[in-house]
Amino acid sequence: MKSMPNFLDDVAPLTPHLVALRRRLHTVPEVGLHLMRTQALVLEALNGLDLSVSTGLRLSSVVAVLRGGRPGPVVLLRGDMDALPITESTGLDFASTDGAMHACGHDLHTAGLLGAVRLLHERRADLPGTVVFAFQPGEEGFRGAPLMLQEGLLDEAGERPVAAYAIHVDCASPRGVFSTRPGAMMASSNGITLRVRAAGGHAALPHGGVDPVPVAAEIILAIQTFVTRRIPVGDPAVISATRLASSSSAPNVMPHEVQIDLGVRALSEETLELVTTELPALVTALAAAHRCSVEVGVRRSYPVTRNDPAETTRVVRWLEELHGKEQVNLLETPVMASEDFSFMLEEVPGTLVFLGAQVSPDAAPPLHSPTAVFDDSVLGMQAATLAELAWRRLSA
Repeated sequence: MKSMPNFLDDVAPLTPHLVALRRRLHTVPEVGLHLMRTQALVLEALNGLDLSVSTGLRLSSVVAVLRGGRPGPVVLLRGDMDALPITESTGLDFASTDGAMHACGHDLHTAGLLGAVRLLHERRADLPGTVVFAFQPGEEGFRGAPLMLQEGLLDEAGERPVAAYAIHVDCASPRGVFSTRPGAMMASSNGITLRVRAAGGHAALPHGGVDPVPVAAEIILAIQTFVTRRIPVGDPAVISATRLASSSSAPNVMPHEVQIDLGVRALSEETLELVTTELPALVTALAAAHRCSVEVGVRRSYPVTRNDPAETTRVVRWLEELHGKEQVNLLETPVMASEDFSFMLEEVPGTLVFLGAQVSPDAAPPLHSPTAVFDDSVLGMQAATLAELAWRRLSA
C-alpha cells in the first residue's frame, strides 16, 4: 500500500501563491449567484490542469473533477465564493472599495480549495479515487447549494460522493485551531416579515388616527419575552429584529404601515414549528389590541447543518493526527449561525469544520463585520487539510 502523502510539507512552497490569490479575490468581492470576476479567477487558476471542469447555468458555479490513477470512491470538497453587501473599513492595502466585502472569509475558502486542487493534482497518479471540487456562489442567503444540487453536482463524477467536507474560517477564533462536532453543527436560517397596518393620520393629532409605530415597538419587545418564556432553554432559538421601516417619509405623517423583518435561527423542527405557529398568534393579538392588523409572512431558508456522526469521528481523529490534539476543539454546543452547506449534507454524509484565522486576540472583530480581518497564513493549513481529508476518506 502506498504511504500517505505529507500535504503539510507539500503546501509550503504553494502558500505564498495562495495568499496572493486570496488577496486578488478580496479586492473584487461579488454578492449573490452571479460572480463573474470571481469565476474567471477560479477558471484561470484551474487552467492547464488535468481536470474535467464545468460551470453552472443559473449561477456562476465551477465544478472541477479530478480522477485519480487508482480506483476508488468519490469525495466532494466544497468552498463558497460570494461576498456580503458590506462597505469594508479594515484599512488593508488590498481592501475592497466597491461596497461589497469578503467579511465571512469566502475568499479564503476559494483560495484554500484551489490549493487543495493543486496538492491532489500533483499526486493524482496515486490518488485512490475521484475528488469533486465545488466552487459555490450564493451562500449568503441566495441558496446557491440547492441550485448546484439541482444542476447535477452529485452526478458530476458519474457516481455519488461517499462523503462531503468543507472548512469555514473564523476570524474571531485562535489561529490554527479546528472546531467541529457531530450532529447539529449550525442552526437553520428562517425569516419572518411582519406588516403592521393601521389608519395612520396626522402626527399632530394622533388621537384622530391609529399610529402603528409604537405598536411595532411593543411587538419587538414582546418578541424578546416570547423567546425567553416560550422557547425551551435546551432547544433554543434566536429571533432578531433586523429591519424596521415605515410607509411614511414625512415627519408630520403617522404611517399606515410598519414593516418588521425578523431573522429566526433554530436547532430543531419542533422549536421552529413553535415559533412559526405561536409568534404570529401573539403579534396578531397585540396588533388587534391597538386597533391594528398584521400580515405575517414566514420564509424557510436553510436547514440545520448536521454533521454525520461517523464521518465526524473520522475527521476529528484525522485532524488530531495531522495537527495534534491541542489544535482540535470538539464544540459542546452548536453555533446559531447558518450555512447552506447544510443542503449538501442532507444528501451526502459529511462534516463542516471551523478553522481559526484570528489576526490578534486583542482585536478580533466577528464575521460579517466591516472591520473583519483574517490571518491568511492559515491558507496552507486549510488547503493541506482539505487534501488530507479527501485522500484519507478515499483510502478508508
